[in-house]
Amino acid sequence: MSAQQLSDLIRFARHNSPFYRDLYASLPPHADRLTDLPVVDQKEFWAANTLHDSRVLTGPLSEATVYKTGGTTGSPKFSVYTRDEWRTFVTSFGQGLVDTGLRPGHRVADLFYAGELYASFLFVLDSLAHAPVDNVRLPIGGGAPPETTIPTLRDLAAQVLAGTPTTLCRLAEQVVSTGVRLDSVELLLFGGEALFDDQRRLLATAFPRAEARSVGYASVDAGLLGRPVPGPDARVHRAFTPYSVVEILDDSTDEPVTEPGRPGRVVVTSLFRRLMPIIRYPAGDRAEWTGTGPGHFRILGRAEEGVRVGPVSLYTQDAQDAVTAADTAGQVVGMQLVVRRWDGRDGLVLRLATAPGDPGHGREQLAGAVVAELEAVRPLYLESVRAGFVHPLSVEWARHRDLAVNPRSGKLVRVLDERPTA
Repeated sequence: MSAQQLSDLIRFARHNSPFYRDLYASLPPHADRLTDLPVVDQKEFWAANTLHDSRVLTGPLSEATVYKTGGTTGSPKFSVYTRDEWRTFVTSFGQGLVDTGLRPGHRVADLFYAGELYASFLFVLDSLAHAPVDNVRLPIGGGAPPETTIPTLRDLAAQVLAGTPTTLCRLAEQVVSTGVRLDSVELLLFGGEALFDDQRRLLATAFPRAEARSVGYASVDAGLLGRPVPGPDARVHRAFTPYSVVEILDDSTDEPVTEPGRPGRVVVTSLFRRLMPIIRYPAGDRAEWTGTGPGHFRILGRAEEGVRVGPVSLYTQDAQDAVTAADTAGQVVGMQLVVRRWDGRDGLVLRLATAPGDPGHGREQLAGAVVAELEAVRPLYLESVRAGFVHPLSVEWARHRDLAVNPRSGKLVRVLDERPTA
């Protein structure tokens, strides 16, 4: 499927998707510019996009692949692609792999995760198969233990390792501790989460001949987001024109940001998806234009819609629901998610504000109940704690005045990412 004109996509979604029909009900019939349209509210989008009787889909779910995207165990979220849409998705992303340093004949180990409706393993494998350069694909997967992965990489002389930073670092720790040499590895392609300086040092120790680069910027819900830009800064990408449109919007006003160096939230429109239209959809990240080339932008971290802590994705609504369920007495009057990094691992702190005059009775029990609720709906977090990937969840008590707000709008900042990025 070739990329379609924006006006055709808007008209098609408006006519066939009840969700977009309602969202655009007050707009003129011929509204055909992105700035004419409201930004999608993620909570409303996923409330409407149920697996049965979805109000987002433009037709029946009769030919598609269903993938699971970020969300809670109690209310999982599903993203669907027709076979033509998936082919466009992986072909476009595969073209971007040449910008990572992928060379003809490279032997590439796919160490992303597979199964349970997750897309990353299949997505990377298919993208490699559709890349414009020949390559040898090694579908190992992220669930394989390092003890068996390392001999496979050695025996097959893998030159490229593709996976999340957490997976690559777990592998690197095993390489360093066992003294194994994998001298054939020359390229580390990371995706799904940020790569930090301490992780780079570990990877450099384990794979001294390898360079770490972004595999590309995409998600199963938002689709194509950014093609890697060769250079020293792995956070810089450019839009997959003409298959997607990336906007950076002001945090307070939602007006498009045009000048370089001014941060805002990333919003994407997919021009090739018709069954489940993605039009001005918040990607969950913040970015800034770099001014170094047409459409070049630098990813700055997660926006308030969601946060990535090591290998775990969380939505702010997940934490809010956990507080609501645990706080039966109504002690909590405000909440922020604070992501920090220490001792080489990410950690999530729930900053909970209480009302003035609150005596503080029962805070320890409430903190434990909130943590238990959140671990119940995001069991991957507790699994990652046990595996040593992230620090345990913790609670930090504050007054409402201590919560960070946007200096221009006074609005509460839902997520504070205090991790240093490079």
